[in-house]
Amino acid sequence: MDKTIEKRKKVIYDLICDDLYVPMKFKELAMLLQVPKDQRNEFREILETLEAEGKIYLSQKGKYLKGEAKRIQGVYRASLKGFGFVTVPGEASDIFVAEEDAGGAFEGDQVELVITKEPQGRSREGKIVRILSRGITHLVGLYQGNPNKSFGFVKPDNQKFPHDIFVPVEKANGAVQGHKVVVELTSYGGPQKKPEGKVVEIIGHINDPGTDILSIVKGYDLPVEFSEKILNQAQRAARDVSDADRAGRKDIRDWQMVTIDGEDAKDLDDAVSVVKNGENYILGVHIADVTNYVQENSAIDREALERGTSVYLVDRVIPMLPHALSNGICSLNAGEDRLALSCIMTVNPKGMVIAHEIAETVIHVDERMSYTSVKKILEDRDANEIKRYEKLVPMFERMQELSGILREQRKRRGSIDFDFPETKMVLDENGKPVEIRPYERNVATKMIEDFMLLANETVAEDYFWQELPFVYRTHEAPDDDKIRTLATFINNFGYSMHVGANEVKPKEVQKLLGKVEGTPEEALISRLALRSMKQARYTPENTGHFGLAANYYTHFTSPIRRYPDLQIHRIIKDNLRGRMDAKRIEHYQGILPEVTKHSSEMERRADEAERETIKLKKVEYMQAHIGEVFEGVISSITKWGMYVELPNTVEGLVHVINMVDDHYEYQQERYEMVGTRRHKVYKLGQKISVRVMDADRLLRTIDFEIADEGELEDGEDEW
Repeated sequence: MDKTIEKRKKVIYDLICDDLYVPMKFKELAMLLQVPKDQRNEFREILETLEAEGKIYLSQKGKYLKGEAKRIQGVYRASLKGFGFVTVPGEASDIFVAEEDAGGAFEGDQVELVITKEPQGRSREGKIVRILSRGITHLVGLYQGNPNKSFGFVKPDNQKFPHDIFVPVEKANGAVQGHKVVVELTSYGGPQKKPEGKVVEIIGHINDPGTDILSIVKGYDLPVEFSEKILNQAQRAARDVSDADRAGRKDIRDWQMVTIDGEDAKDLDDAVSVVKNGENYILGVHIADVTNYVQENSAIDREALERGTSVYLVDRVIPMLPHALSNGICSLNAGEDRLALSCIMTVNPKGMVIAHEIAETVIHVDERMSYTSVKKILEDRDANEIKRYEKLVPMFERMQELSGILREQRKRRGSIDFDFPETKMVLDENGKPVEIRPYERNVATKMIEDFMLLANETVAEDYFWQELPFVYRTHEAPDDDKIRTLATFINNFGYSMHVGANEVKPKEVQKLLGKVEGTPEEALISRLALRSMKQARYTPENTGHFGLAANYYTHFTSPIRRYPDLQIHRIIKDNLRGRMDAKRIEHYQGILPEVTKHSSEMERRADEAERETIKLKKVEYMQAHIGEVFEGVISSITKWGMYVELPNTVEGLVHVINMVDDHYEYQQERYEMVGTRRHKVYKLGQKISVRVMDADRLLRTIDFEIADEGELEDGEDEW
């Protein structure tokens, strides 16, 4: 058989190498060589083998030629619909890969591909010809096995991995039906063969409290525990502030200052102070000096770099630093001396920073305030709260004044403010969700946000003009295509935005958000505008921040929970102490590209894990409300149905088959779902009553059906 295939390969290859050969498509070649129709699959396989060997290649017009096509290397990103994209380092656009051209690649694989099409104005298309290395070696999933059989299967939680994993019973490691497990892949399968693996860890039974979140933690490979060496090192470093620590620092312990955080926050890494000097404000943003306790390249530092960020899940925090530091000596606890790195800014009545100082300081926080408490003082004018913090009230009022000035100044330059309510989730002692509601921003959260933004901009601009190695937080302008799509979409609602020849200005997006404020379609258009933006990231080069309409931006204010901030503090302190010589500059120039790249990747991982835990708990919460009717807003319309968002931020899908009319058609140009018999029309942003049909914890999906408006009983839409 092998000899026959080799013979056929030679015939085909000799033909394509012939000087008289004219490039042909598959069908033309098959007809020329008189290949019977029932043997054409085998013929295609031979051509693919010659391609893989680099002897022939397929042109962008689909014709076979002699020689090897240019091969490109990148990372394969799978979609849930079978196709995928290859991200190529240094290239702005990804390469589309159809399902049949994926060549057995899975999510995260390092692959080699050739370009098959370069359509005008659309993404390039390619075909994967070689898998260089696998991106996924372990998966978390649900073990499904029958004790009477000699094998079982693991159904992966990661829906981008499209196959169940075959597990021989001797490699099940004691797992039984219903266990959530970690499986190591031993084979990636093939066209007619499932991937195989062995169970290396049993997380727990699917119904055990905590197993669901722990499965997500394991699925994202989040490091939970610190080694004993690191814990011991943290314990030794977490000593009280001494006279030696205070030496050479600016002593501002007599300044009135507070921390303002959520009630349950434990790692308090920023304190604020505001006084007036004539008509100007002196704003102090005082950040925990974590680098005093985390020395470069120590075991703690290497672990913090690896983690990149603290991860905030619905039921736990996975910290970047051990608690002895993050909740102890590095936390700016009230009533205790603490070491800080302070950015002290003089702000004029127009919101401009006219002078600033960055200094190593010793501080002493007066009070640990909560957002709720400050809101009670400034917005609710709560008499008890005002009396309790009588000495601090004048400073809070100055803070509110300054915050308003800074917000107005940012608005004038075009800064975009996506004011989405985050999800606030309350769990019981078993991790079961008992309440879900929007977590609204208030006067206090906005104040702290304004002060941190200003400090970040001030520090970034200072170090940009010093021309020293630095870490910037950059946000590029959105792609023209995405903005034009958004501009076309908003026309359906009677809105427009000016898109220039080559770019859109952030002020245009800001003006659009201003126009839709308070309208039924506000949340929808705001989300679509956000989705049209690129993701912010960390870079050693400063290219500005589109969303903030800022020329300079960094992350300086959270060194307890973000590694880039810690890295920045180290650079600043080297500079303040006169250590930034040519050798240190070369050192930072050498490490910052990898530090910023890795930190950006770890931030993405943390964000995705957080979203997954919230999605999971929303599904679990809605399982207790199956059959109930609620009022929501149509948030998205697709060919397969409509997504409806409830006031508590839960979103579910009304499938086309669950809609009340006999047949509905998706009118893409108007983003509507139109009934063909009764001409019922559903539009984006429309209020609608829905009944909860199903909530699937494994798929993390919620299904609704349309309910008659009369079915909504009093109080059923209250959360």
